[in-house]
Amino acid sequence: MTTIHVCPLSKIAETVRATGARTMVTLINEGTEVVRPTEIADERHLFVAMSDIVLEVDGEILPADGHVAEVIDFVRHWDRRAPMVVHCYAGVSRSTAAAFIAACLLDETRDEGEIALAIRARSPTATPNRLMVEIADRLLGRGGRMVAAITAIGRGRDCFEGVPFALEIGAPAASDSTAWDAA
Repeated sequence: MTTIHVCPLSKIAETVRATGARTMVTLINEGTEVVRPTEIADERHLFVAMSDIVLEVDGEILPADGHVAEVIDFVRHWDRRAPMVVHCYAGVSRSTAAAFIAACLLDETRDEGEIALAIRARSPTATPNRLMVEIADRLLGRGGRMVAAITAIGRGRDCFEGVPFALEIGAPAASDSTAWDAA
């Protein structure tokens, strides 16, 4: 079993060092400077430029199918030998949505509602980006269960930065093969 750690941009270096993470997902506005910790190899870092919005706004990048598909594909190739850090600017919306999506994808023994409740129990500020979850629900064929799960936990507490948290993910099946197995 390993974990996905969610944090804001300001805490990525300390989170990577404290957890031993070797894989990282960045979901942040285009042009935002992100310093990748040296513990994270370039090929184990996914950078997705998108804004934290759910409706079209001029000058912003609306999360789209391609963004969410990138996250899904990257997570599928995570070998789970060491933790993963997922962050956005505040560690509240895009990162919590990506962690929820990853957990739903990788831990098929848990239902979506149980995963959403685990997120809420670990972070009172978590507010998964609804559009990202809607897209993932459709791409993963979940029939609305992912959207219902995050709707059920509601909006998290207002904050400037979210409360960092970890989600435990079951071990990969013996038949799982990833692009990083040789690393």
